Amino acid sequence: MTAEVVPSVAPRDWTAEPADVLLADGTIAVIRSLRPDDRDAVLALHESVSVDTLRLRFFSPSREAGRQYVDHVFAPDNTGSAALVALVRGRVAGLATAELLSPDSAEVAFLVADEDRGRGLGSLLLEHLAALGRRHGVSRFEAEVLGDNYGMLRVFRAAGFAATRKTVEGEVAVELRTDASREAVEAADRREWRAAARSLQPLLHPKSVAVVGVRRSAGGFGHGVLEAIRSSSYAGTLHVVHPEAETIDGLPTSRSLAELDGPVDLVVVAVPADGVADVLRDAAANGAGAAVVISSGFSGTGSDERRLELLGLARAHSLRLVGPNSQGVLDNADGLNATLLHDVPDVGGLAVASQSGGMGFALLDLARDVGLGVHAFVSLGDKVDVSSNDLLAAWMDDDAVAAGALYLESFGNALKFARTARRFAEQKPLLAVVGGRSRARQDMTRASTVGVGVDALLDQSGVIACRTGAELTETALLLVEQPLPAGLRVCIVSNTGGVGALTTDRADRQGMVVAPPSAELQAALREAAPGAVDVSNPVDLGADVTPAELTAALRAVLDAGEADAVLVMLVANRLTDRDALFAAVAAARPAGADVPLLLVTPGAAFDAARGLPGVTVYRTTDAAIGALGRAMRYAAWRRVPADQPEVELGTRGVHARTWVRSRLAARGGEPEWLAPSAQAELLAPYGIHLVGRLAAGPDEAEAVAAEIGYPVAVKVADPTVLHKSDRGLVRIDVRTGSDVADAVRRFAEELGHDRVDVLVQPLVLGHLASVGLVRDPQLGPLVRVGGVVGGPVGSWADEVLLLPPVGAADAARAVRALRLWPQLVGDHGLEEVDLAPLEALVMSVGRLAVDVPHVADLTLEPVVVNAHGLFCVDVKLRIAEPPELDTGVPRRLRS
Repeated sequence: MTAEVVPSVAPRDWTAEPADVLLADGTIAVIRSLRPDDRDAVLALHESVSVDTLRLRFFSPSREAGRQYVDHVFAPDNTGSAALVALVRGRVAGLATAELLSPDSAEVAFLVADEDRGRGLGSLLLEHLAALGRRHGVSRFEAEVLGDNYGMLRVFRAAGFAATRKTVEGEVAVELRTDASREAVEAADRREWRAAARSLQPLLHPKSVAVVGVRRSAGGFGHGVLEAIRSSSYAGTLHVVHPEAETIDGLPTSRSLAELDGPVDLVVVAVPADGVADVLRDAAANGAGAAVVISSGFSGTGSDERRLELLGLARAHSLRLVGPNSQGVLDNADGLNATLLHDVPDVGGLAVASQSGGMGFALLDLARDVGLGVHAFVSLGDKVDVSSNDLLAAWMDDDAVAAGALYLESFGNALKFARTARRFAEQKPLLAVVGGRSRARQDMTRASTVGVGVDALLDQSGVIACRTGAELTETALLLVEQPLPAGLRVCIVSNTGGVGALTTDRADRQGMVVAPPSAELQAALREAAPGAVDVSNPVDLGADVTPAELTAALRAVLDAGEADAVLVMLVANRLTDRDALFAAVAAARPAGADVPLLLVTPGAAFDAARGLPGVTVYRTTDAAIGALGRAMRYAAWRRVPADQPEVELGTRGVHARTWVRSRLAARGGEPEWLAPSAQAELLAPYGIHLVGRLAAGPDEAEAVAAEIGYPVAVKVADPTVLHKSDRGLVRIDVRTGSDVADAVRRFAEELGHDRVDVLVQPLVLGHLASVGLVRDPQLGPLVRVGGVVGGPVGSWADEVLLLPPVGAADAARAVRALRLWPQLVGDHGLEEVDLAPLEALVMSVGRLAVDVPHVADLTLEPVVVNAHGLFCVDVKLRIAEPPELDTGVPRRLRS
């Protein structure tokens, strides 16, 4: 149905930037604003659809109704209407319109070509139309749909937007909120992940491969890749393309991809940089599904334009592109090695993506060295098109992938990465090494690549952050071979006491619990190994322990249920049969046991122990303890249900955002440090209160201090005054009224004012924490939680950063990760405090960050935590117009 434009609604500029999008079948389409020259194409769309489609759209099977609507859409005076078109290979395949009913509402309608139904075009158009509406203050969409228009009703229902429906006489009135709600974002992400997986099938599982750029003589990248493919067990079709040669290395060649009988799944491009675009045109003519560009030379002057040319060619022909500057792709499961890698790891469950080809090869070499099998590898290169987000989408539901591993120096769309990585990590382990941090600290222009929020992004997404490739492969080995630990308890069993003691120290620093066994378990250990030196934890079975005793002792530990992991330390000697001891460790594991079993044996013995069934073997204690600690923390993250705080604006959020916008508008958009009274007005609804009271002048300050009770602290309240302590504008432990009045008068003298406003506060003592907001160039506001440095070093942090919104589980994890944590729970003889108020404060700040993105800076420091509660002693708060962030909503491919 067509709505009449309301005359009182002011015209708006509805222009939207073109967006490349993935359809449900993996085809690439474009969504953009309607243009005047689209009239013939839009009319052709209406003429091409069936009579029944016309009936469902216009409530009438009349083609004239469609023609009249096209006239209406393109009418010069139709300024209250927004229109988007979807282009599939240049053809207008869909139209979406929104006609304003009021300043904040619009009626929407959609039409998709019959041949394109079922490809997700309607959902994509709705997402992009909702984003356009949000940008222009439209918070509500309305639509009238025939009751048997099941396709359109399904689009509305599956979109995830808050919706209401009312059916009257066969017509359904639908009302949708345009907010990017959590449900809407999740629904869009799920559709995009499925589409990305389909689009990458030709890349990850090609049935045919063509190599372009192989020289007639030996040498060069093309020859290297060709030799790798021929030496692999790949059973698919292999083509070699050369414009002149008839054969290369005994293989027949084709002059171009277009000459081949049918489309090629994967094209490997190794020609000089200035010829890559021509090869991609040839691949497009062939109908190829994916291309890996090995060629380098895309840096320096004009490089951006050359990359954009490659991207434009790929997108226009639904060709997924890896590189340029890639080192190839490994489909180990299907035996394809289209890389420059010399030695390929065994087939296994690890899928690897690396932005650096060299680092990627290093990861594969390390995997091979520790016996870790690899399922797939993609060298991303310059990431013009295919990114880690795409690969994670393809691998997350692939049963052959047991874990994922990434080496990254940038995140593309960081917020989308956070959502994709979390979904992956909720199902299977995801490990990452992030490079380029030192360069980012030295060069702030690189901050958007690896900014301050990297750790927050990884931690909250469940990604196992590793410092080196060795850490990554050692941890992945454990996670692929062993069940997840059920807790932090570890039992250390050795044949020498010194090694056990040192291992205990390392485990303690990782936050593990090395607890004494129960009396029953100690008795069982004594019975199993009568010659044991010590049956406490660590267990020292003695240098002359026999294989049978070792098996019996380990079975006793595994059966007791008192350990979440068992770490065996064996030092080879002449008193026992080394290989028999190794076999005894493997024999101890009962079938289906769910407790990780690790063996550490140094030196030459390591090679002899590798390959033990049911046991993960390490050469060093540090490698084993590090891997186990990371696995335990990941398992703990998995055990906590993903609490998903609301992201929609409630009444409180609407009021707060309106209040801040009005305040900034009154200042012409100039940022403002809020005074305490304004701070209170914004923060109080979020349960954030500055302790103490404001006072104007010495007399009022003295009266307030008397009401609060001595001793008190007095400080200048003006937020624009910096370095208050250095200038003597803060006094603490003030114990008399005359001293309060005297302090206020001295403050006025220092500032050169007749009178000064001050904050009078009770003197509160306790543990000192801090909570606030910092900004990352890509991630936006991050909640910062810190504490006083001075706790044990171990695995605790000085501060933790969180991506808002912050749920209860993430707030609890953040507080427990601080070096302050042992003090809060009463370690070292200190009084235990209730953590709930501090965790609630962290969540409140996260909620504020979502509701009011105009909060540019917020520091609550110190926050005093004691047995009586939580007290915010000082607040600094600045508001400013927020920068626009790319959240990845609505769906679009990176440009």
